[in-house]
Amino acid sequence: MKEKIRQLAKEKNAIILAHNYEPPEIQDIADLCGDSLELSIKASKTKADVIVFCGVHFMAETASILSPEKTILLPNTDAGCPMADMVDPVALTAKKQALGDIPVVTYVNSSAAVKAVSDICCTSANVIKVVNSIDADEILMTPDKNLAKYAAANTYKKVHLWDGYCPFHNILSAKDINKAKKDHPKALFIAHPECPPEVLALADSIQSTSGMIKFAGQSDHKSFILGTETGLLYPISKAYPDKKFYPASEKMYCQDMKKITLENLASSLENLTGEIKVPEDIRKDALGAVQKMINL
Repeated sequence: MKEKIRQLAKEKNAIILAHNYEPPEIQDIADLCGDSLELSIKASKTKADVIVFCGVHFMAETASILSPEKTILLPNTDAGCPMADMVDPVALTAKKQALGDIPVVTYVNSSAAVKAVSDICCTSANVIKVVNSIDADEILMTPDKNLAKYAAANTYKKVHLWDGYCPFHNILSAKDINKAKKDHPKALFIAHPECPPEVLALADSIQSTSGMIKFAGQSDHKSFILGTETGLLYPISKAYPDKKFYPASEKMYCQDMKKITLENLASSLENLTGEIKVPEDIRKDALGAVQKMINL
């Protein structure tokens, strides 16, 4: 199956992207693995005609925003993001107006339509820089309330929250972390900023998924507790086989990130099915919000 996929990718002049949470066999077959935005940016700079995004719907949309001339495929179109679904453009526009038309900072984990009515996007890695770059005393952040609280703790601005969250990061508790630290007393705890504030307060470092991989490589420590989706255990262990990595909780398992199979991938490449294309009127406005962040 893997040989078939590589041959199809060559025939179609396709690049295969895999998010850090995807199953091991998907990451192994991919040309690039990483965070969603970095993957879309890197793919946009290649000469590939087809981008196959092994991730969830909003990630494929971001690839379409940045590479409108390429064919973007999502091998399983049922792979969605519960947090991205917690905000829609109509409700966001109404909320922004109700708050006096203040700037909207939108996490890249959102639909293209939501990005299109936002002022600027952010990632979990650059959120503090983005928030502090805005020339306003108040902002609205969407959709992740935990990421917004993290940003609010690192800025003088008033940050209005949207009541959205990642179900798998939000479920992590201080009790879970204290147990993990008791089980692995020598391990450093790295947390994703989508976790609740009481969890971040216990972290030795707060990082995005790619940031966690980089941090573990630069640290002298030999063991780490990862406060993020369990899929990251595979690429980080593969990158540093001499170090030990433990999940903060086995509860942090995203089924949507595990929906794409090798069979899905082969079928999508062979038949060019699962195409994701953002309409041009939405794409242009969404690109504006994404490009502002990239420029920053």
